[in-house]
Amino acid sequence: MLNRVQKRNLTKRDYVTLSSMIFALFFGAGNLIFPLHLGQLAGGHWGIAAAGFLITAVLLPLLSVLAVCVTKSKGVYDIGKPLGATFAVVFMVLIHFTIGPFFGTPRTATVSFTVGLAPFFPAKYQSLALLLFSAAFFGLAYYLSVEQSKIMARVGKLLNPLFLLLLVAIFAVAFSSPLAHAGSTSATAAYQTAGFTNGFLQGYNTMDALAGLALGVTIVTAVNFMGQTDPNKAAWVTARAGFFSMAFEGLIYVLLILLGAQSLGQFKLSDNGGVAFDQIVNHYMGNVGQAILAVLIITTCLTTAIGLVAAFAQDFHKHFGFLSYKAWLRITCLASFLTANVGLNQIIAWSTPILMFLYPLAMALIFLSILSPLFHKSSVVYVWVVVFTVVPAVFDMVAAFPAVVSQSTFGQAMAHVQSFLPLASSGMDWLVPALVGAVFGTAHYLLLQRAKTSTGMEVPMKR
Repeated sequence: MLNRVQKRNLTKRDYVTLSSMIFALFFGAGNLIFPLHLGQLAGGHWGIAAAGFLITAVLLPLLSVLAVCVTKSKGVYDIGKPLGATFAVVFMVLIHFTIGPFFGTPRTATVSFTVGLAPFFPAKYQSLALLLFSAAFFGLAYYLSVEQSKIMARVGKLLNPLFLLLLVAIFAVAFSSPLAHAGSTSATAAYQTAGFTNGFLQGYNTMDALAGLALGVTIVTAVNFMGQTDPNKAAWVTARAGFFSMAFEGLIYVLLILLGAQSLGQFKLSDNGGVAFDQIVNHYMGNVGQAILAVLIITTCLTTAIGLVAAFAQDFHKHFGFLSYKAWLRITCLASFLTANVGLNQIIAWSTPILMFLYPLAMALIFLSILSPLFHKSSVVYVWVVVFTVVPAVFDMVAAFPAVVSQSTFGQAMAHVQSFLPLASSGMDWLVPALVGAVFGTAHYLLLQRAKTSTGMEVPMKR
């Protein structure tokens, strides 16, 4: 189909539409509730917490898009390819199942229901209502993503503008009459002493750095359908549109964090940002506000769901071609529907440890991809960095599991060993080992370069 796409120069309107699509694919369930909750946790320390959050929730996703562009990749598989085909496939599967049918995609439906519709149903009917809603939600996600060439138009031109219009209306009402001065609200103990670090770790929950790698295939496909089939031009177009979309997303994050901190003037710290959003909107606009919130949350979550199920189906069809794109699309939509009915709190509880494992690996691969032209994508650099990163990442994963795992004899033994690693108390114990791996990897690469110069032998590398 791409062979029949007409090559052309993009207009400003094309860039706006593409940027809107990228923003919509990234900005979904967690992107609304987690910054709002962070604002409540940080209180008067919201500024320093926001700075940490923006690194993992905006800068890293932008870098993940740039990593796709620099390496001219078409998906998460290509990002892991320098470490070998087996690693690339395993990493691709782990990423897609984490942000896909196991955690990320089901969360788009559960957040939509919990924040937007649950207040309209009595408690005894909420399980049934979630079942029916999630079935309709993923049925619609399937319908809107089944034709790959129409995804950008449906998301970038229709759903995302509607979401932004509603969100601007809520911001206008809330900031015209703030519930409190954000700087004077109380912060939880963790944010009084380590606001930046905790904000940084909260950014993991958006899953956007992982999504940036996985959604690369959907973004690149959309760019190709716009007539940009040359890899160099497609990479430039993607990078430019990605920068604008991520900058706009960062602005919205700051406003949400500020809104969360201000809400402490009227409400107590809530269990999650979904509850806080519901309280804020109902305070200002009552039932009308609840209806607006329902449309807003469903719209933004639906756009992200479309991107996630499409990326899953595109990558799996490419690498496991015994099933068609539509078949993989049906599988991920059905699996996401089943997982969604477990409930939002359970999804968050069990997704956190997986994110603590995958995020360090993803960050390492993102930076390696961006810097890869400096060492010609040499596999030795990749191996050293990833091996040194994966061990502390396993420790972080075990420590983040619910008590049934983390407080077990095995979990406590792992925690004891982990305590000897630098920055372990802040959840950043992977950073120093990763840097050490980078030093060893670079030294190994330079030695191979010297050997090549003196003997004429080729340096092992992946292209």
